[in-house]
Amino acid sequence: MRPALATGLLGVAFAVAAALFDAEQLWVPGIALALLAAGSAAWVALAARGVTVRRTLGATRVVEDEPLSIVLEVRAGALRLPCARLLDPLLSAPAVLAPGRRAGRVRINARFGRRGSHSLGLTSVLVADPLGLATREVRAPASARDDAILVLPRIEPLVPRVAGGDAARLARHARRLVGAQVELDGIRPLRDGTPASRIFWPALARGADPQERYLHADGDGRPLVVLDPRGAEDLDQLDAAVRAAASIAHAFARAGGCGVLLPGDRRPTELGESLRHWPHVHARLALVGATGAPALASAAQRRGAVVYVSARVRARLPPALAAGHGARVLVVPGTIAGRDAAFSVAGCSAYVVGGRGVRVRERAARGRG
Repeated sequence: MRPALATGLLGVAFAVAAALFDAEQLWVPGIALALLAAGSAAWVALAARGVTVRRTLGATRVVEDEPLSIVLEVRAGALRLPCARLLDPLLSAPAVLAPGRRAGRVRINARFGRRGSHSLGLTSVLVADPLGLATREVRAPASARDDAILVLPRIEPLVPRVAGGDAARLARHARRLVGAQVELDGIRPLRDGTPASRIFWPALARGADPQERYLHADGDGRPLVVLDPRGAEDLDQLDAAVRAAASIAHAFARAGGCGVLLPGDRRPTELGESLRHWPHVHARLALVGATGAPALASAAQRRGAVVYVSARVRARLPPALAAGHGARVLVVPGTIAGRDAAFSVAGCSAYVVGGRGVRVRERAARGRG
Protein backbone atom coordinates (compact mmCIF):
# COMPACT_ATOMS: atom_id res chain seq x y z
CA MET A 1 0.00 0.00 0.00
CA ARG A 2 1.35 3.42 -0.93
CA PRO A 3 2.46 5.56 2.01
CA ALA A 4 0.11 8.42 1.15
CA LEU A 5 -2.89 6.11 1.04
CA ALA A 6 -1.85 4.41 4.27
CA THR A 7 -1.37 7.79 5.95
CA GLY A 8 -4.80 8.97 4.76
CA LEU A 9 -6.51 5.82 6.00
CA LEU A 10 -4.77 6.21 9.34
CA GLY A 11 -6.11 9.74 9.59
CA VAL A 12 -9.62 8.51 8.75
CA ALA A 13 -9.27 5.81 11.43
CA PHE A 14 -8.34 8.45 14.01
CA ALA A 15 -11.37 10.56 12.99
CA VAL A 16 -13.74 7.56 13.22
CA ALA A 17 -12.37 6.68 16.64
CA ALA A 18 -12.82 10.28 17.76
CA ALA A 19 -16.45 10.24 16.63
CA LEU A 20 -17.30 6.84 18.11
CA PHE A 21 -15.65 7.30 21.48
CA ASP A 22 -16.10 11.05 21.78
CA ALA A 23 -12.31 11.40 22.02
CA GLU A 24 -11.79 14.97 20.95
CA GLN A 25 -8.00 14.65 21.23
CA LEU A 26 -8.02 12.22 18.25
CA TRP A 27 -9.59 14.71 15.86
CA VAL A 28 -6.43 16.78 15.50
CA PRO A 29 -4.05 13.95 14.41
CA GLY A 30 -6.81 12.40 12.30
CA ILE A 31 -7.47 15.58 10.36
CA ALA A 32 -3.73 16.38 10.15
CA LEU A 33 -2.85 12.98 8.74
CA ALA A 34 -5.69 13.08 6.20
CA LEU A 35 -4.71 16.57 5.04
CA LEU A 36 -1.04 15.59 4.90
CA ALA A 37 -1.80 12.58 2.70
CA ALA A 38 -4.11 14.50 0.40
CA GLY A 39 -1.74 17.47 0.16
CA SER A 40 1.27 15.28 -0.64
CA ALA A 41 -0.62 13.38 -3.35
CA ALA A 42 -1.93 16.59 -4.92
CA TRP A 43 1.49 18.28 -4.76
CA VAL A 44 3.26 15.37 -6.44
CA ALA A 45 0.53 14.99 -9.08
CA LEU A 46 0.76 18.68 -10.02
CA ALA A 47 4.57 18.66 -9.95
CA ALA A 48 4.71 15.62 -12.23
CA ARG A 49 2.51 17.25 -14.86
CA GLY A 50 4.60 18.55 -17.71
CA VAL A 51 7.82 16.91 -16.50
CA THR A 52 10.02 15.72 -19.37
CA VAL A 53 12.97 13.36 -19.25
CA ARG A 54 15.39 12.92 -22.12
CA ARG A 55 18.50 10.86 -22.82
CA THR A 56 21.14 12.21 -25.22
CA LEU A 57 23.75 9.86 -26.62
CA GLY A 58 27.24 11.10 -27.39
CA ALA A 59 27.38 8.59 -30.27
CA THR A 60 25.44 5.61 -31.53
CA ARG A 61 28.62 3.58 -32.11
CA VAL A 62 31.42 2.93 -29.68
CA VAL A 63 34.38 0.54 -29.54
CA GLU A 64 34.47 -2.10 -26.80
CA ASP A 65 35.55 -0.74 -23.40
CA GLU A 66 35.81 2.84 -24.66
CA PRO A 67 33.79 5.44 -22.69
CA LEU A 68 30.56 6.74 -24.14
CA SER A 69 29.10 9.99 -22.83
CA ILE A 70 25.36 9.83 -22.11
CA VAL A 71 23.46 12.79 -20.68
CA LEU A 72 20.14 12.41 -18.81
CA GLU A 73 18.07 15.60 -18.52
CA VAL A 74 14.94 16.34 -16.52
CA ARG A 75 12.83 19.49 -16.90
CA ALA A 76 9.98 20.45 -14.58
CA GLY A 77 6.52 21.51 -15.64
CA ALA A 78 4.47 24.27 -14.03
CA LEU A 79 5.76 23.55 -10.51
CA ARG A 80 9.29 23.02 -9.37
CA LEU A 81 10.30 19.46 -8.56
CA PRO A 82 9.88 18.77 -4.81
CA CYS A 83 12.20 15.75 -4.85
CA ALA A 84 13.22 13.62 -7.81
CA ARG A 85 15.40 10.64 -8.65
CA LEU A 86 16.59 9.67 -12.10
CA LEU A 87 16.29 6.00 -13.00
CA ASP A 88 18.24 4.49 -15.88
CA PRO A 89 19.52 0.95 -16.58
CA LEU A 90 23.04 2.35 -16.95
CA LEU A 91 23.01 3.87 -13.46
CA SER A 92 24.22 1.63 -10.65
CA ALA A 93 21.88 3.51 -8.28
CA PRO A 94 19.18 6.17 -8.79
CA ALA A 95 20.60 9.67 -9.20
CA VAL A 96 19.10 12.09 -6.66
CA LEU A 97 18.28 15.57 -7.97
CA ALA A 98 18.39 18.60 -5.71
CA PRO A 99 14.85 19.59 -4.57
CA GLY A 100 13.22 22.82 -5.70
CA ARG A 101 14.87 22.95 -9.13
CA ARG A 102 13.28 23.26 -12.54
CA ALA A 103 15.88 21.17 -14.32
CA GLY A 104 18.50 18.58 -13.57
CA ARG A 105 21.21 16.83 -15.54
CA VAL A 106 23.25 13.68 -14.96
CA ARG A 107 26.17 12.62 -17.13
CA ILE A 108 27.13 8.97 -17.47
CA ASN A 109 30.38 7.61 -18.89
CA ALA A 110 29.24 4.16 -19.93
CA ARG A 111 31.47 1.32 -21.13
CA PHE A 112 30.39 -1.80 -22.96
CA GLY A 113 32.62 -4.85 -22.70
CA ARG A 114 31.04 -6.96 -25.42
CA ARG A 115 30.42 -6.15 -29.07
CA GLY A 116 26.97 -6.15 -30.66
CA SER A 117 23.80 -4.09 -30.53
CA HIS A 118 22.84 -3.09 -26.98
CA SER A 119 19.36 -1.75 -26.20
CA LEU A 120 19.48 0.86 -23.45
CA GLY A 121 15.97 0.50 -22.10
CA LEU A 122 13.90 3.39 -20.79
CA THR A 123 14.88 6.36 -18.65
CA SER A 124 12.41 7.68 -16.09
CA VAL A 125 12.21 10.15 -13.23
CA LEU A 126 10.53 9.43 -9.90
CA VAL A 127 8.86 12.56 -8.48
CA ALA A 128 8.12 12.48 -4.71
CA ASP A 129 7.29 14.76 -1.80
CA PRO A 130 9.99 15.39 0.85
CA LEU A 131 8.48 12.79 3.21
CA GLY A 132 8.18 10.16 0.50
CA LEU A 133 4.44 9.72 1.07
CA ALA A 134 3.45 10.15 -2.61
CA THR A 135 5.45 9.24 -5.69
CA ARG A 136 4.83 9.33 -9.41
CA GLU A 137 7.03 7.95 -12.17
CA VAL A 138 7.40 9.85 -15.43
CA ARG A 139 8.90 7.86 -18.28
CA ALA A 140 10.77 9.03 -21.33
CA PRO A 141 8.82 9.10 -24.62
CA ALA A 142 8.08 5.78 -26.27
CA SER A 143 10.57 6.60 -29.01
CA ALA A 144 13.35 6.28 -26.42
CA ARG A 145 12.71 2.52 -26.41
CA ASP A 146 14.63 2.42 -29.68
CA ASP A 147 17.81 3.86 -28.14
CA ALA A 148 20.54 1.39 -28.94
CA ILE A 149 24.32 1.39 -29.07
CA LEU A 150 26.34 -0.55 -31.61
CA VAL A 151 29.46 -1.75 -29.83
CA LEU A 152 32.31 -2.35 -32.28
CA PRO A 153 35.10 -4.91 -31.77
CA ARG A 154 38.40 -3.55 -30.47
CA ILE A 155 41.37 -3.08 -32.78
CA GLU A 156 44.45 -4.63 -31.19
CA PRO A 157 48.08 -4.68 -32.37
CA LEU A 158 49.66 -7.60 -34.21
CA VAL A 159 52.51 -8.83 -32.00
CA PRO A 160 55.28 -10.93 -33.67
CA ARG A 161 56.18 -14.07 -31.74
CA VAL A 162 59.95 -14.35 -32.22
CA ALA A 163 61.62 -17.11 -30.23
CA GLY A 164 64.23 -18.43 -32.70
CA GLY A 165 64.07 -21.30 -35.16
CA ASP A 166 60.74 -21.82 -36.87
CA ALA A 167 59.12 -19.04 -34.89
CA ALA A 168 61.59 -16.51 -36.29
CA ARG A 169 60.95 -17.71 -39.84
CA LEU A 170 57.20 -17.50 -39.38
CA ALA A 171 57.50 -14.05 -37.81
CA ARG A 172 59.39 -12.85 -40.90
CA HIS A 173 56.54 -14.11 -43.04
CA ALA A 174 54.07 -12.29 -40.77
CA ARG A 175 55.95 -9.01 -41.13
CA ARG A 176 55.94 -9.39 -44.91
CA LEU A 177 52.20 -10.06 -44.80
CA VAL A 178 51.48 -7.08 -42.58
CA GLY A 179 53.56 -4.84 -44.85
CA ALA A 180 52.13 -6.28 -48.07
CA GLN A 181 51.59 -3.81 -50.88
CA VAL A 182 49.16 -4.10 -53.76
CA GLU A 183 50.13 -3.98 -57.40
CA LEU A 184 50.27 -0.81 -59.51
CA ASP A 185 47.89 -0.74 -62.46
CA GLY A 186 48.51 2.70 -64.01
CA ILE A 187 48.22 6.45 -63.59
CA ARG A 188 45.31 8.85 -63.93
CA PRO A 189 44.49 12.50 -63.11
CA LEU A 190 44.88 13.36 -59.43
CA ARG A 191 41.65 13.25 -57.41
CA ASP A 192 40.83 15.09 -54.20
CA GLY A 193 41.74 13.16 -51.06
CA THR A 194 44.40 10.97 -52.67
CA PRO A 195 47.12 9.96 -50.15
CA ALA A 196 50.57 11.41 -50.81
CA SER A 197 51.94 7.89 -51.23
CA ARG A 198 49.85 7.49 -54.39
CA ILE A 199 50.80 10.79 -56.08
CA PHE A 200 52.84 10.27 -59.28
CA TRP A 201 55.68 12.65 -58.47
CA PRO A 202 57.61 12.29 -61.80
CA ALA A 203 54.70 13.97 -63.59
CA LEU A 204 54.89 16.94 -61.23
CA ALA A 205 58.66 17.11 -61.70
CA ARG A 206 58.16 17.38 -65.48
CA GLY A 207 55.61 20.15 -65.00
CA ALA A 208 52.69 18.02 -66.21
CA ASP A 209 49.21 17.99 -64.68
CA PRO A 210 49.06 16.28 -61.25
CA GLN A 211 48.54 12.54 -61.55
CA GLU A 212 48.11 9.63 -59.21
CA ARG A 213 48.94 5.94 -59.29
CA TYR A 214 46.01 3.58 -59.00
CA LEU A 215 45.61 -0.09 -58.19
CA HIS A 216 43.96 -3.13 -59.70
CA ALA A 217 40.21 -2.66 -59.46
CA ASP A 218 39.58 -6.27 -58.44
CA GLY A 219 42.16 -6.24 -55.63
CA ASP A 220 43.01 -9.87 -56.46
CA GLY A 221 46.64 -9.52 -55.38
CA ARG A 222 45.82 -8.00 -52.02
CA PRO A 223 45.75 -10.09 -48.84
CA LEU A 224 42.34 -11.50 -47.97
CA VAL A 225 41.00 -11.87 -44.41
CA VAL A 226 38.35 -14.58 -44.06
CA LEU A 227 36.26 -14.90 -40.88
CA ASP A 228 34.60 -18.23 -40.06
CA PRO A 229 32.52 -17.90 -36.85
CA ARG A 230 31.32 -21.51 -36.70
CA GLY A 231 32.20 -23.91 -33.94
CA ALA A 232 33.11 -21.49 -31.14
CA GLU A 233 32.90 -23.10 -27.71
CA ASP A 234 31.60 -19.91 -26.12
CA LEU A 235 31.10 -16.21 -26.78
CA ASP A 236 34.61 -15.39 -25.58
CA GLN A 237 36.13 -17.49 -28.36
CA LEU A 238 33.83 -15.97 -30.95
CA ASP A 239 34.59 -12.44 -29.79
CA ALA A 240 38.32 -13.14 -29.82
CA ALA A 241 38.12 -14.34 -33.43
CA VAL A 242 36.10 -11.29 -34.46
CA ARG A 243 38.59 -8.93 -32.78
CA ALA A 244 41.46 -10.74 -34.48
CA ALA A 245 39.80 -10.48 -37.90
CA ALA A 246 39.06 -6.79 -37.36
CA SER A 247 42.62 -6.08 -36.18
CA ILE A 248 44.27 -7.94 -39.06
CA ALA A 249 42.01 -6.38 -41.68
CA HIS A 250 42.64 -2.90 -40.29
CA ALA A 251 46.43 -3.45 -40.26
CA PHE A 252 46.44 -4.82 -43.81
CA ALA A 253 44.27 -1.99 -45.09
CA ARG A 254 46.58 0.64 -43.64
CA ALA A 255 49.60 -1.19 -45.05
CA GLY A 256 48.27 -1.06 -48.61
CA GLY A 257 44.85 -2.64 -48.81
CA CYS A 258 43.12 -5.97 -48.38
CA GLY A 259 39.87 -7.81 -48.86
CA VAL A 260 37.51 -8.95 -46.11
CA LEU A 261 35.22 -11.94 -46.56
CA LEU A 262 32.51 -12.22 -43.89
CA PRO A 263 29.87 -14.92 -43.36
CA GLY A 264 27.12 -14.67 -45.96
CA ASP A 265 29.22 -12.71 -48.46
CA ARG A 266 29.75 -14.14 -51.94
CA ARG A 267 32.48 -11.61 -52.70
CA PRO A 268 35.00 -9.87 -50.45
CA THR A 269 34.71 -6.24 -49.47
CA GLU A 270 37.84 -4.41 -50.58
CA LEU A 271 39.53 -2.01 -48.17
CA GLY A 272 42.04 0.61 -49.31
CA GLU A 273 44.49 2.81 -47.47
CA SER A 274 41.86 5.52 -47.18
CA LEU A 275 39.70 3.11 -45.09
CA ARG A 276 36.61 4.51 -46.80
CA HIS A 277 34.69 1.24 -46.44
CA TRP A 278 36.07 0.42 -43.00
CA PRO A 279 33.11 1.80 -40.95
CA HIS A 280 30.74 -0.49 -42.87
CA VAL A 281 32.98 -3.55 -42.37
CA HIS A 282 33.56 -2.69 -38.70
CA ALA A 283 29.81 -2.45 -38.07
CA ARG A 284 29.21 -5.81 -39.75
CA LEU A 285 31.91 -7.41 -37.64
CA ALA A 286 30.14 -6.13 -34.53
CA LEU A 287 27.02 -8.11 -35.49
CA VAL A 288 28.63 -11.38 -36.57
CA GLY A 289 26.93 -14.36 -34.92
CA ALA A 290 28.03 -17.93 -34.40
CA THR A 291 26.34 -19.17 -37.57
CA GLY A 292 26.94 -18.62 -41.24
CA ALA A 293 29.86 -19.69 -43.41
CA PRO A 294 32.10 -17.61 -45.68
CA ALA A 295 32.22 -18.43 -49.39
CA LEU A 296 35.59 -20.17 -49.41
CA ALA A 297 35.46 -20.86 -53.15
CA SER A 298 35.96 -17.16 -53.93
CA ALA A 299 38.76 -16.95 -51.33
CA ALA A 300 40.63 -19.86 -52.90
CA GLN A 301 40.92 -17.99 -56.20
CA ARG A 302 42.84 -15.08 -54.72
CA ARG A 303 46.41 -14.56 -55.90
CA GLY A 304 47.44 -12.84 -52.69
CA ALA A 305 47.83 -14.11 -49.14
CA VAL A 306 44.75 -15.54 -47.43
CA VAL A 307 44.32 -15.21 -43.66
CA TYR A 308 41.68 -17.62 -42.37
CA VAL A 309 40.37 -16.62 -38.93
CA SER A 310 38.50 -19.45 -37.22
CA ALA A 311 36.36 -19.12 -34.10
CA ARG A 312 37.36 -22.63 -33.01
CA VAL A 313 40.77 -24.15 -32.47
CA ARG A 314 41.71 -26.21 -35.51
CA ALA A 315 45.04 -27.50 -36.77
CA ARG A 316 44.39 -27.28 -40.51
CA LEU A 317 42.89 -24.99 -43.10
CA PRO A 318 39.67 -26.03 -44.84
CA PRO A 319 40.51 -28.08 -47.98
CA ALA A 320 39.20 -25.28 -50.22
CA LEU A 321 41.97 -22.98 -48.98
CA ALA A 322 44.84 -25.45 -48.72
CA ALA A 323 46.17 -24.73 -52.23
CA GLY A 324 46.89 -21.41 -53.83
CA HIS A 325 49.56 -19.01 -55.03
CA GLY A 326 49.77 -16.81 -51.96
CA ALA A 327 50.66 -17.52 -48.37
CA ARG A 328 48.06 -19.23 -46.20
CA VAL A 329 47.70 -18.14 -42.59
CA LEU A 330 45.55 -19.87 -39.99
CA VAL A 331 44.39 -17.80 -37.00
CA VAL A 332 42.70 -19.53 -34.05
CA PRO A 333 41.74 -18.55 -30.48
CA GLY A 334 44.46 -19.43 -28.01
CA THR A 335 47.28 -21.55 -29.37
CA ILE A 336 47.89 -24.84 -31.17
CA ALA A 337 49.95 -27.25 -29.08
CA GLY A 338 53.38 -28.05 -30.44
CA ARG A 339 53.44 -25.31 -33.08
CA ASP A 340 55.11 -21.90 -33.18
CA ALA A 341 52.92 -18.90 -33.98
CA ALA A 342 53.99 -16.20 -36.42
CA PHE A 343 52.18 -13.49 -34.51
CA SER A 344 49.43 -13.07 -31.94
CA VAL A 345 46.52 -10.67 -31.87
CA ALA A 346 43.48 -10.23 -29.61
CA GLY A 347 44.05 -13.50 -27.75
CA CYS A 348 44.47 -15.47 -30.99
CA SER A 349 47.55 -16.97 -32.60
CA ALA A 350 48.46 -16.92 -36.31
CA TYR A 351 50.30 -19.73 -38.09
CA VAL A 352 51.71 -19.59 -41.62
CA VAL A 353 50.66 -23.02 -42.88
CA GLY A 354 51.61 -23.00 -46.56
CA GLY A 355 50.88 -21.70 -50.00
CA ARG A 356 52.96 -21.92 -53.13
CA GLY A 357 53.91 -18.29 -52.85
CA VAL A 358 55.58 -18.90 -49.48
CA ARG A 359 57.64 -21.83 -50.79
CA VAL A 360 58.74 -19.89 -53.89
CA ARG A 361 59.90 -16.93 -51.77
CA GLU A 362 61.77 -19.25 -49.42
CA ARG A 363 63.63 -20.91 -52.31
CA ALA A 364 64.43 -17.51 -53.82
CA ALA A 365 65.75 -16.27 -50.49
CA ARG A 366 67.97 -19.34 -50.13
CA GLY A 367 69.25 -18.83 -53.72
CA ARG A 368 70.23 -15.22 -53.00
CA GLY A 369 71.97 -16.35 -49.83
